[in-house]
Amino acid sequence: MTCSILVGGAWGDEGKGKCITYLCDNDKPSIIARAGVGPNAGHSVEFNGEKYGLRLTPSGFVHTGAKLMIGAGVLVNPDVLFKEFEDLKKYNVKERMCVDPRCAIISKEHLERDVKSEHLAKKIGSTGSGCGPANSDRVLRTIDLARDIPELEEYITDVSVACNEAIDNGEEVFIEGSQGFALSLYYGTYPFVTSKDTTASTFAADVGVGPTKVDEVITVFKSYISRVGEGPFPTEMTQEEAESKGLEEYGVVTGRRRRIGYFDMELAKESCRINGATQIALTCVDRLFDCARVQDYSELSAETKAFIEDIQTETGVPVTIISTGPDLKDTIDLRKELL
Repeated sequence: MTCSILVGGAWGDEGKGKCITYLCDNDKPSIIARAGVGPNAGHSVEFNGEKYGLRLTPSGFVHTGAKLMIGAGVLVNPDVLFKEFEDLKKYNVKERMCVDPRCAIISKEHLERDVKSEHLAKKIGSTGSGCGPANSDRVLRTIDLARDIPELEEYITDVSVACNEAIDNGEEVFIEGSQGFALSLYYGTYPFVTSKDTTASTFAADVGVGPTKVDEVITVFKSYISRVGEGPFPTEMTQEEAESKGLEEYGVVTGRRRRIGYFDMELAKESCRINGATQIALTCVDRLFDCARVQDYSELSAETKAFIEDIQTETGVPVTIISTGPDLKDTIDLRKELL
């Protein structure tokens, strides 16, 4: 069995939620662990005709046989977590959730500081989720941890121990990262970035898994690129052009309109290199090409195949998952052929 990490290849909004849901529903891991920054990320999940917008719960929750875990590197807002317990009641998320005692807690004060900060709210374009101020307090060593919060007591689990034991026992462990590579505090478009690193290496550390335990790194790219908030965007198109192509989008957490751009091959190459990608998942192919709900690679047009093959050639990484629609079955899975 394998330990896999999924990471966003650009500025988030790559369709990670759909990919995670498909992979977890198909591969049936015993543990699905959430890595990344915290509730400033929104993952969209569509399953059995219902849509969910998640901020802390792992997107693989639809696989009800898995334990759900939030790693030590993730910021937790208990209010957000408890709301998701209620929203996802029929999936027994509350009963399956484990929170590492070392997770830092977002308080109302962090939310207020985020919203009131002229720099964060207006210049950087923060989501207002309190993550920047919370990570600042974590660095200053003044923040409360999950182990200090009575309401979280029943969910406290050493996520590192649980993940490593599962890997050592030959079980499947899936680590899902949030945000995207180009929002990394180190490698992104600083200062228009999030409040920590968002690469696969850090996602492994977030849940306490060492690099030698990781088998696969799946980097997700959308067939075009989008970005919420301020910052450089080399391949950005005008809003009018995006509308003419039917590419109007809005952020899950903020509700803000996303900026839209053409696929950025240079960014893709850098993202694959720094993340150590072993696979690429390519989403929203149906938004650029006429291939909605296609489930067989042979049925794709020559133009679509050329686009996919160009990405493989330039990055040196196989495109193993191709999403052609929002439903799980709208997926071309080439892992058996390519790996």
